[in-house]
Amino acid sequence: MKGINLKVYKGEVVVVIGPSGSGKSTFLRCLNRLTEPTKGDVYFEGVRITDPKMDMNKIRSEIAMVFQSFNLFLHLTAKKNIMLALTKVKGMEVEEAEKRARAALDRVGLLNKADSFPGQLSGGQQQRVAIGRAVAMNPKLIMFDEPTSALDPELIGEVLDVMKSLASGGMTMIVVTHEMGFAREVSDRVVFMDHGIILEEGAPAEIFTNPTHERTKTFLRRLFKE
Repeated sequence: MKGINLKVYKGEVVVVIGPSGSGKSTFLRCLNRLTEPTKGDVYFEGVRITDPKMDMNKIRSEIAMVFQSFNLFLHLTAKKNIMLALTKVKGMEVEEAEKRARAALDRVGLLNKADSFPGQLSGGQQQRVAIGRAVAMNPKLIMFDEPTSALDPELIGEVLDVMKSLASGGMTMIVVTHEMGFAREVSDRVVFMDHGIILEEGAPAEIFTNPTHERTKTFLRRLFKE
């Protein structure tokens, strides 16, 4: 990545689009230092989190991330997958963690699956559990790295509906996705990346109807032709 300069505001939904290999996922991973930036700085609520002395476990408890693969523990139920971080990272008592986990599952429409194991859930349901796990941490920011890319087309809608609900509730979100309908409908701002560079950013109406960069025009033209 080169020359990345982006500010995300509280309550804003920023969608990052671009071709495969353009640096979108790497960009997200640099924000919480899952990938260490080699240059530059990242600030979170005014604090420079690229400071080597920074306690990143504490920061990551406030910046949740939902991955392409669901990353659920197969030997734990949906409820216990959510409780794990609450007890280990947040230091909650089991009873409090269970209450929080059940509330998170209810929020993603899966309270009736609290005692089901991942293998008993569809891909869409597993991703919703993963989103519930993120929500349960009560983060200040949730980052989504192509959360629907591993799902069958018929399961995508249920995950996007949960994300729309979070957005309407005021959650600050950075979303890497190829779901252009979601980007049009839900985002406050769309960022287009290619070759590790932010080429263009703006309101979804501007980006999708009147992009200024030729690479953005080519990408969208090919995308909608498909």
